[in-house]
Order: sequence, then structure tokens, then C-alpha cells
Amino acid sequence: MTIQRIGSQGSKGAGGQHLPFSRAVLVNGWLHVSGQVAMEKGEVIEGGIVAQSHKAIQNLLAILAEAGFEAGDVIRCGVWLDDPRDFSSFNKVFAEYFGAAPPARSCVVSSMVIDCKVEIDCIAYRQPKD
Repeated sequence: MTIQRIGSQGSKGAGGQHLPFSRAVLVNGWLHVSGQVAMEKGEVIEGGIVAQSHKAIQNLLAILAEAGFEAGDVIRCGVWLDDPRDFSSFNKVFAEYFGAAPPARSCVVSSMVIDCKVEIDCIAYRQPKD
């Protein structure tokens, strides 16, 4: 079994602090991407659920691309929303990225560790090349 850690040295949080986890871990074709929020240059972007949903998903897709994956490889997402009233708006944004072949998904309401509206993680799969 081969384990590849993606971004284990480059994960930065608010204020540029080093975060003690990898952005993603690849094991035998399975890519586990850590939760992504609407963060840019170490700070959460301004805006409501729509802007933050776009940015969080774009951050997730950037990590997938870095690992050689794409949106169609995502088989499951976990979503945390700060406010249940944002569910419908989030779904519209989510469908823009995953509507053609949506992955399995869980979505819960939870307070966030940082001041953001949404966090999303995923598991993707690609047949390993021999």
C-alpha cells in the first residue's frame, strides 16, 4: 500500500498559521480531501453562502486537480453548513459543479471552528495506474 500526502507542508490557516494536517491523502486510488472553506491567502473571503460555497468548492476542486483527479471522480462529499436556511442556496451552487453526476453526500448543520458559512470535504476514486 502506497500513501501519498498532498500539501502536508503547505496547509495554512487564518493569519498564515501552519495547520497540522494534509490537504489530501491518496491511498490505492482513493483520495481523501480535507474539509475546505472559503479561504483565500489564509483568510475567509467576504460574502454570504453563495460566494463562500463557490470558493469552498473551488478550493476542493483545486486540490483534486493537484492530485490528478476531477469533479467526476468524486464519490462522496460531506458538507457542514453554519445555518440551515442556507441549504437551498448551497444546493444550487453544488449542482453547478456536480449536477451532471452528483456524488453521494451528507449535509449537516454545525457551528464552525472559524467564522465561515460552509465547509466541504470529499472522497474521490481513480483506478491506480500500474
